[in-house]
Amino acid sequence: MELSIYNIKGEDTGRKIELSDAIYGLETPNDHAIYLDVKQYLANQRQGTHKSKERSEISGSTRKLGRQKGGGGARRGDINSPVLVGGARVFGPKPRDYGFKLNKKVKQLARKSALTYKAKANNIVVLDSIELSEPKTKSFLSIANNLKVNDKKSLIVLSEPNKNVSLSVRNLQNANVVTVSGLNTYRILNADKLVLTESSVSALNEIFKA
Repeated sequence: MELSIYNIKGEDTGRKIELSDAIYGLETPNDHAIYLDVKQYLANQRQGTHKSKERSEISGSTRKLGRQKGGGGARRGDINSPVLVGGARVFGPKPRDYGFKLNKKVKQLARKSALTYKAKANNIVVLDSIELSEPKTKSFLSIANNLKVNDKKSLIVLSEPNKNVSLSVRNLQNANVVTVSGLNTYRILNADKLVLTESSVSALNEIFKA
């Protein structure tokens, strides 16, 4: 697949770049791999600090409130019993790690599949480079307007960190910046438009060995 290369003014440079079919042109993108990778990403975002007190952890007397039989009700033991209002919770949540293992090849397949979907929908824009002399949101908005992605949720993919670009974008609701090493399936699918630089395309080729 060939795409035109634009500059930050939104002008076609007259050059084209070849996107590898091994990354952006899978014949059958794997939806299940995408599901697993997104599930793992969201699971890793969970703090897992939820906690409720069990019977042995709440304050209260351990005196048996009534006799074992003949009372006409359930056997409830002491005042900390879960059957009483203000009592403990049975099998309540405990702090835990929600993360799970996912093979590298599955994660790679998921990212390739997500990139393929973006390419098929013509939602990838390639820039020659993006440089800002100072961190300024207005400057980035001007670039977004030139590329006609200002009204879309866009993800700018850089080959290496750029402080000025990151600071210019961080307070915008519909734009985000990520480096190639931090690109994941969730971020790709969560964006309407992917804005790649020439160097980031090369970096992705290197990562996926395409």
